[in-house]
Amino acid sequence: MTMPLWQGIATVAAVVLGTLVTRFLPFLLFPAGKPTPKFIQYLGRVLPFAVIGLLVIYCLKGVSVTAFPFGLPELIAMILVAVLHYWKSNMLLSIGCGTVVYMLMVQFLFAA
Repeated sequence: MTMPLWQGIATVAAVVLGTLVTRFLPFLLFPAGKPTPKFIQYLGRVLPFAVIGLLVIYCLKGVSVTAFPFGLPELIAMILVAVLHYWKSNMLLSIGCGTVVYMLMVQFLFAA
């Protein structure tokens, strides 16, 4: 099923408009000369941790600890990420290495 030309143009226009609004709206609401509201500063401090917590819960929601591989690949990858991040304080390195090690484990080591 294909969409008519006018729907394709409308879809692209909606995506462009949405992108432009989300890019420029913060600069319009919070100009450089004015102080940022305290609530926005608070959100900037707490939201990154909340998002990471949400992602961890989402990623672990389907893990079964009662059947093989008993959540071992996830546990090993989480420990690796925590140790690497504590050691090097580099988010890209720790998440990247954890992801690669997890994928290698589930593809080769813990393959069912």
